[in-house]
Amino acid sequence: MTEVTRVPIRPIAKGSLTKIWLGVIVAVLLGAGLAWAAVPKGFSIDTLVAGEGPTPKEGDMVFVKYKGSLASTGEVFDESQDIPLPVEGIFPEGSPFPIEPGATIDGFYEGLQQMQKGGKYELFIPADKAYGAEPPPGSPIPANADLVFEIEVIDFMDRETFDRNLSILQQAMQSQMGGEGAPQGGPQGPSQGPQ
Repeated sequence: MTEVTRVPIRPIAKGSLTKIWLGVIVAVLLGAGLAWAAVPKGFSIDTLVAGEGPTPKEGDMVFVKYKGSLASTGEVFDESQDIPLPVEGIFPEGSPFPIEPGATIDGFYEGLQQMQKGGKYELFIPADKAYGAEPPPGSPIPANADLVFEIEVIDFMDRETFDRNLSILQQAMQSQMGGEGAPQGGPQGPSQGPQ
């Protein structure tokens, strides 16, 4: 029969087990923190100044002042321009955007529906809710770029009121031009906005 030599196990010093468990917990928390930091940031809205009243709904026209920049560099790629209207009081300041699917990028469309009149917001739009792999041709926006918009909601109105006011504006323009015919259309939003 073979004999086994027994080696006595020394007892663990008092407090060592606690230190081992603390080390394990710190390592797990550090790993979770690194994993969380590596996860891409999703769509978010930060309220800078709270607005008042209801939020716009699908079909409404929202008048905003905005500045769009690249999340990675902060480079501004678009800014709203004041649209000079010949008849005051028909439309508020700002650029009009329709709350309709496909009228603008998905993130902008979703964000506008969560904003209130008078509010200022910062909207983070990940690439998959912005332009994705195919930004507009000639645009300073690279493929798969996350975007940040600073948005101030001036006002919003339902589509019926917008169309009625647009008709009044067109009539005023025709009368100012002596009835020679005014350009058809009207304010359609910024030419390079988040469309």
